[in-house]
Amino acid sequence: MSDAALEARRRSLYGTYVGKKYAMAVSGIVLMLFVLGHMIGNLKLYLGASQLDDYSHWLRTVGEPALPAQTLLWIVRIVLIAAVAIHIHAAYALTVVNRRARPLPYASERDYAAASFASRTMRWSGILVALFVVFHLLDLTWGTANPDFRHGDPYHNVVESFQRWPVAIAYVVANLALALHLYHGAWSLTQSMGWVFPHRRRLAVAFAALIAIGNVSFPIAVVTGIIG
Repeated sequence: MSDAALEARRRSLYGTYVGKKYAMAVSGIVLMLFVLGHMIGNLKLYLGASQLDDYSHWLRTVGEPALPAQTLLWIVRIVLIAAVAIHIHAAYALTVVNRRARPLPYASERDYAAASFASRTMRWSGILVALFVVFHLLDLTWGTANPDFRHGDPYHNVVESFQRWPVAIAYVVANLALALHLYHGAWSLTQSMGWVFPHRRRLAVAFAALIAIGNVSFPIAVVTGIIG
């Protein structure tokens, strides 16, 4: 099969409703794995400054000397950026398709309430999470939103950031929204991928709760003096 034919086939698959559902599910899985790994890595905050700093250094050097410095890190970043772009575009496209398919409001209040919780909450929690990611990068990666930011000192940066009550509250709220988004996403992607197994909803709840408890614990631990 020629390259042109393969490209046409790829476009035709993504152009379908089912193709977009698959794309959203697969990109969602990639992002969920990153969120889980990110949270597990950040648990080193409880082990002290040296442990978190060593972990941060390892992230920048992993793959060496087989690969040039930060090559693997940039590969992961590119994959994540692609996953975010696909996820957002697929979500937008599916929203447009669903609106065109149902131009009239729901016949009963019960159906409307169910649709509001399942779809509208996902949309707004997704927007909130996206805004939070931008602030998170400005705060703890680039340092422009953190007055006491020190390059190469992640433990200090986290503590100084979360000691600001507005920032700590923002992190808690954003991570609760993330947990809600993850719950709906984990549940819906099993349907999109055709993975039918018992306790799917419980698994979605457990995953969302794990991420929420882990991420919310960080700002709470700082503002309460457990970490400092």
